[in-house]
Amino acid sequence: MKSDRIKLPPGFWAGLQQLGIAPHDVARKARLPLTIITEPAGVTTAHYFRIWQAYSDLVGDTATGIIKLVTVFETAQYPPTVLATYHARNYRDALNRMARYKQLCPPESLRITEEGELCTIELEWIRSEQPGPPVLVGTTLAFLLELGRRGTGQPLPAQSVEFSQPMGDAAALEAYFGCPIRIGATANRLTLHRRDLDRPFISYNKELLEILTPVLDRTLDEQRSRSAAEMVKWILKRSLSGGRLDIRAVASDLGMSDRTLQRRLTEEGTTFTELLTHVRHEQARKYLADPKLDIKEVAFLIGYEDQNSFYRAFRLWEGDTPSNWRTEYLGANPPS
Repeated sequence: MKSDRIKLPPGFWAGLQQLGIAPHDVARKARLPLTIITEPAGVTTAHYFRIWQAYSDLVGDTATGIIKLVTVFETAQYPPTVLATYHARNYRDALNRMARYKQLCPPESLRITEEGELCTIELEWIRSEQPGPPVLVGTTLAFLLELGRRGTGQPLPAQSVEFSQPMGDAAALEAYFGCPIRIGATANRLTLHRRDLDRPFISYNKELLEILTPVLDRTLDEQRSRSAAEMVKWILKRSLSGGRLDIRAVASDLGMSDRTLQRRLTEEGTTFTELLTHVRHEQARKYLADPKLDIKEVAFLIGYEDQNSFYRAFRLWEGDTPSNWRTEYLGANPPS
C-alpha cells in the first residue's frame, strides 16, 4: 500500500537559497504553512505541485528555473535514494536504480526502454489526473542527464527531449540538453544514446552501495506491506491542520475507496475515528511540550476550529486542562 506523501529533501531548500530564493517566499507563494520547510515526513501531491509552481513563478522563466536548480544542487545534498544512483557502477545501473527507488518518493515514475541505439525514459504520474508543473517535469528529466554527466565526468548530450507543455526558453534548454527540444508532444521523454549507458561512473562506490542498497530495498518492502492503520495515522499526522480529516480524503490519499479502507481498518481491529482521536491526542502532547506555541495555535494544529472543543477533548484524554498539563510537563522537563 502506498501513500502519495512526498518527501522534499533538505537539499531542495538549500538549493533554492543558493539561487537567492527564500524557502519562506516559496511557501507563502504556494499558500502553504511555513512548517513544510522543516517537516521531514512529506506533503501531498497537490501541495508538492504547488511548491514547484511557486518556485517557477518566483524564478520567472521555466527553463531558467530548471537549469539553475539541477546545476546548483550539490551532490552532498542528495537524499539516500539518489546517492545510491550517483554511486552506481555505470549510467545504466544508475538509471535502473533511479526507476526502482522512485517508488519510495512519488508522484512520478520512470519507464525505461532500450531499443536499437537509443534509450528512452518516459515520465509518468502516479495517481495524479493532472500533469505536474512544467518546471517539475523539466527538472526531473534534466536531472537524469545531469546524473549521467556528474557520474561519468563527461558532458553527455541527450539524443532528443520531448515535453507535452511549454517550457519557457526552449533555446536555453536545447543548449543544456545538447539536442533538439520538442514541445507539444504526447508524453514527456528523455532519449539518450544507448552507448552512453555503458560508461562507468567515476563516482562508483561499491562499499557505500553495499550499505545503502539493502536499506533502501528493505524500506521499499516495508512501504508496500505497511498496515492500513499505520498509513492512516501517518497521513493524519501531516494533515491535521489542513481541514481534510474525513475518511474519504485519507482513502483517496491511499488510492482506495473509503469503503475499502474502513473494511481494512475493521480487519485490523480499529476505526478511522479511533485513529483520528489517537493522533490528535499524541500530537497535542507533542505541541504542548513546546512552550513557543500558544494553546490556541495547538488547537488549530491538531484540527480544532475553536479552542473550547480542544479543551473538552484534552480533558477527556488527560483529565486536566492543556495549560495545567503544559505547566506540569515543563516543570519536569525544563527546556534546555
